[in-house]
Amino acid sequence: MASITDLGMRAKPTDKDQWLTSPFKRGAGVFVGRITPNGERLLYFRYTNSLGKRQSLPIGPYHTKGTKGYTLTDAYAKACELSELYRSGIKDVHKHFEMEREREKVAEAQRILSEKNASEAEALEKLRRISVRKLYEQWASVELKPQFRADGRRTGRKDEGKYTFAQFERRLFPTLGDVDINAIRKSDLVAILDKAKSEGKRRTCNMLLADMKQMFRFAHTRELIASNPLDTVSKKEAGGADVARIRTLSVDELIALRTQLKNANLSKRTEIAVRLILATGCRIGELSNALWKDVDLVNRTWFLPETKNQRSHTIHLSDFALSCFEELQSLREVASSMAPLPWVFPNQAGDGPVCSKSVGKQLADRQKPNASALQRRCKLTDALSLSGGKWTAHDLRRTSATLMAKLGHSTDVIDECLNHMMQRRISRVYIQDRREAQQAQAFNALGKKLEQLLQAQPEISNVIELELKRA
Repeated sequence: MASITDLGMRAKPTDKDQWLTSPFKRGAGVFVGRITPNGERLLYFRYTNSLGKRQSLPIGPYHTKGTKGYTLTDAYAKACELSELYRSGIKDVHKHFEMEREREKVAEAQRILSEKNASEAEALEKLRRISVRKLYEQWASVELKPQFRADGRRTGRKDEGKYTFAQFERRLFPTLGDVDINAIRKSDLVAILDKAKSEGKRRTCNMLLADMKQMFRFAHTRELIASNPLDTVSKKEAGGADVARIRTLSVDELIALRTQLKNANLSKRTEIAVRLILATGCRIGELSNALWKDVDLVNRTWFLPETKNQRSHTIHLSDFALSCFEELQSLREVASSMAPLPWVFPNQAGDGPVCSKSVGKQLADRQKPNASALQRRCKLTDALSLSGGKWTAHDLRRTSATLMAKLGHSTDVIDECLNHMMQRRISRVYIQDRREAQQAQAFNALGKKLEQLLQAQPEISNVIELELKRA
């Protein structure tokens, strides 16, 4: 077998393989060249494996200049490396390189997986990096949107979060709306609360705190943030503890109100609304959204399908309340389609109910004795001021309850008249009687009292006065 030389590797092919060798030291393998019958010129490293079997590991094709394969010099250098590997104790060179290739495949697969995991983690982190405004949108769609449970009770907010959105749009979004929620600190949110508090808006401050707390708790539950920045902030640090309002109108104030309502330049519907709240004890929002289809003047009932405490309520209409609805019916307007408007208190456009704040604003504008009239608002800034101080539409509801109590009706009946839920869960579950007959009696007695105070000439009998004082 001839030695490997460039001249030998360029020999013409024959009808069988031609082999050229260049042995290393004994036990170190052999550098081998081969010329096949079809003219291929190949280079190998030959060795004896651990089982005593001769094997040849291909180095590559031979090429004189090395452009299409190995030069003899480069191939020999590669063979020397393989010989050193063989002499180091690795007798199964083929298996060694197969294992190397497997390890490389595993390493490459792990690298690809690691890059994929890193990419997915980065993508997930980007998803978690949302602004305060985007967080609000997610929270509102899940928690504020009204939905109904299997028992018919509503979850979410009745107004779909419109009030909360208005407050956030005014106080939260201008400074923090576009900030990443993970960059929000407690001090950022407390500064917003402090601003509302400095304006004297303590109730607004507390409502902001409650809503922001809920929103960031929503984010924390979904692991969008590590912790709720407002967890340690209480009402004490915000607007302070809520103080229950106890204002009611006295008999003398109700008598005075009879004349003041007529001279306050109120819209006729607003004047009637004041009387209706006193007669029914309803909430201003319930009255503002009343529909004619729920008012039955024949059977003397007003049905409220949806209320604050999420249960329907039927109010018995006394003669006084009935006359109020009859007055409103005479004011009922017709739409462009010639159909009567469905709302008891329609807005000016005639396409929906009047805003629930409308009555409150009209009442407040007429109780500012030391203030100048606002532009395009009522000039009679003192027209509805009463001796007991400022009063609101909700104070009228409290007044009607107080009058019913003074007329001798029990607290549980008055609670039913006002559609208050029983406080004890057991009573709420087991006592389903709404005391309709007793409610009707209470509403009728209240109506008669209001007729005396608000419609007739101020001739109050001594008997009634004594009853009021004794109660």
